[in-house]
Amino acid sequence: VLAGYALAFRTIMFTILPAWGMSNAAATLVGQNLGAKQPDRAEKTVWMAAWYNAYFLFTVSLVFVFFAENVIRIFNADPEVVRIGTIALTYIGFGYVFYAFGMVISQAFNGAGDTKTPTWINLFCFWFFEIPLAYLLAFPLKMGPSGLFTAISCSAALMGVVCIVLFKKGKWKTVEV
Repeated sequence: VLAGYALAFRTIMFTILPAWGMSNAAATLVGQNLGAKQPDRAEKTVWMAAWYNAYFLFTVSLVFVFFAENVIRIFNADPEVVRIGTIALTYIGFGYVFYAFGMVISQAFNGAGDTKTPTWINLFCFWFFEIPLAYLLAFPLKMGPSGLFTAISCSAALMGVVCIVLFKKGKWKTVEV
């Protein structure tokens, strides 16, 4: 299980690098636009970056969902490693579009100088939601590794939704740095 997850996770990290670049660019543009007293332009750049990120990660998720086994087989031929890696890429791929928004918007909060909001979002979504959900799905509900990977996708979805809701409230536009 660990070997399959490790291969899937390394693949995920490789494909997420361009998405992190877009997220960091959004943070920089937010800081610059807020510094120039143009909060509407800052907001527009975040949505633009988030949508581009979503398009990119959606494309990657299609590869993960439909060709996960082929991707994992590039790195390992062991049937059990391929099976678990395929499940991991497929399940986690379903959360990628949500994560695209979460990545960009949480970085936008940072770019605005609002570091508390993404800290609380990450603490809640990953520590208080994902870990207990992973345990619940994997053990009491007997889903095993599929439960773990489902929890990762659900957490990414929750993070994306929470980020969108908090971003739309606009409090980040008023942070004084």
